[in-house]
Amino acid sequence: MTDLTAGTGKAGPAAPGTTLGDWLRAAAAHTLVRRAFVLVLLAAAWQAAAVWQNNPLMLPSFLDTAAAFVDAVRSDQLMEAAAASLGVLLKGYVVAIAIALVFVSLAVANGFVREVLQTLTAMFNPLPAIALLPIALLWFGLGEKSLLFVQIHAVLWPFALALLTGFEAVPETQRLVGRNYGLKGPSYVLRILVPAALPSILSGLKIGWAFAWRTLIAAELVFGMSSSQGGLGWFIYRNRNELLTDKVFAGLATVILIGLVVEVVLFRTIEAVTVRRWGMQR
Repeated sequence: MTDLTAGTGKAGPAAPGTTLGDWLRAAAAHTLVRRAFVLVLLAAAWQAAAVWQNNPLMLPSFLDTAAAFVDAVRSDQLMEAAAASLGVLLKGYVVAIAIALVFVSLAVANGFVREVLQTLTAMFNPLPAIALLPIALLWFGLGEKSLLFVQIHAVLWPFALALLTGFEAVPETQRLVGRNYGLKGPSYVLRILVPAALPSILSGLKIGWAFAWRTLIAAELVFGMSSSQGGLGWFIYRNRNELLTDKVFAGLATVILIGLVVEVVLFRTIEAVTVRRWGMQR
C-alpha cells in the first residue's frame, strides 16, 4: 500500500504510547510515582530550609539526616529498634481487632450489647490512650504489658465504631439473603456483614493502625518504656538527650516511612484486590 505521507515533507503519526508525553502521563497516573514526587519536593524544601537557617543543631539538612540514617542502620541498631516497636505494635493491634470483632458481632445480635458498646465508645474513644499510661504503669509495671494496654485502648474504640457503623449500613436486602440461606451467628457475620461492610472495616483498620503507631512512639518517647528492647521511640529519646539532632530526624523519618509503606503497600493493595475490584469504592 502506498504511504500517503510520502513526498509531503511531513512525518507520519507516531505510534500511540511511544512519545515522552504519553510515558510521563502514564507515570503520573501511578500512585507510587505521585507519592515519590511529593517526597522529592518535600526533601528539596527541607534541604533548602536547612541551608538557609544554617543551624544543624536545630534543623539538620536532608543530606545530613540521610547520612545519619545510614550510620544508624549500620552502627546504632535503628532497624532493630524499628523491628522491636513493630513487634509490640502488632501484638496490641491484633488483640484489639479480635476484641472489637467479638464485641461488635454480639452487638449486632443483641440490642442491649449494642447500647453497651455505643456507651463505652462514647466514653473512651475521646480519651487519649497516652493519658492511660500512668495507670498502666501502676497496674502492669514498666514493660510491654503497659504498652499493650494503651495500644489496645487506642485501637479498640475507633475500630469498633467503624465496624458497627459499617454493619448497620448493610442494606436490608443483603441481610434477608443471609437469613433466607439460614445463616446465623458467626457465619452470618462473616459471609454477609463483613463483605458488605468491608470499606468501613478497612477505614477502621487504617485509623486503628495510625492510632496504635503514634501511641506506641509517644509512650516510648515520654517514658522510655521499651528501652531494654530498643524501640524507635527510645531511639529518638536517647539521641535527643545526646543532642544528636540528625539521628533524631532519622528516627522520625523511619516512623514516617514505615507509615507510608503500610498505607501505600499494604492497605492500598488490600483495597485494590477487594473493594475497588468489586466496585464498592472508587
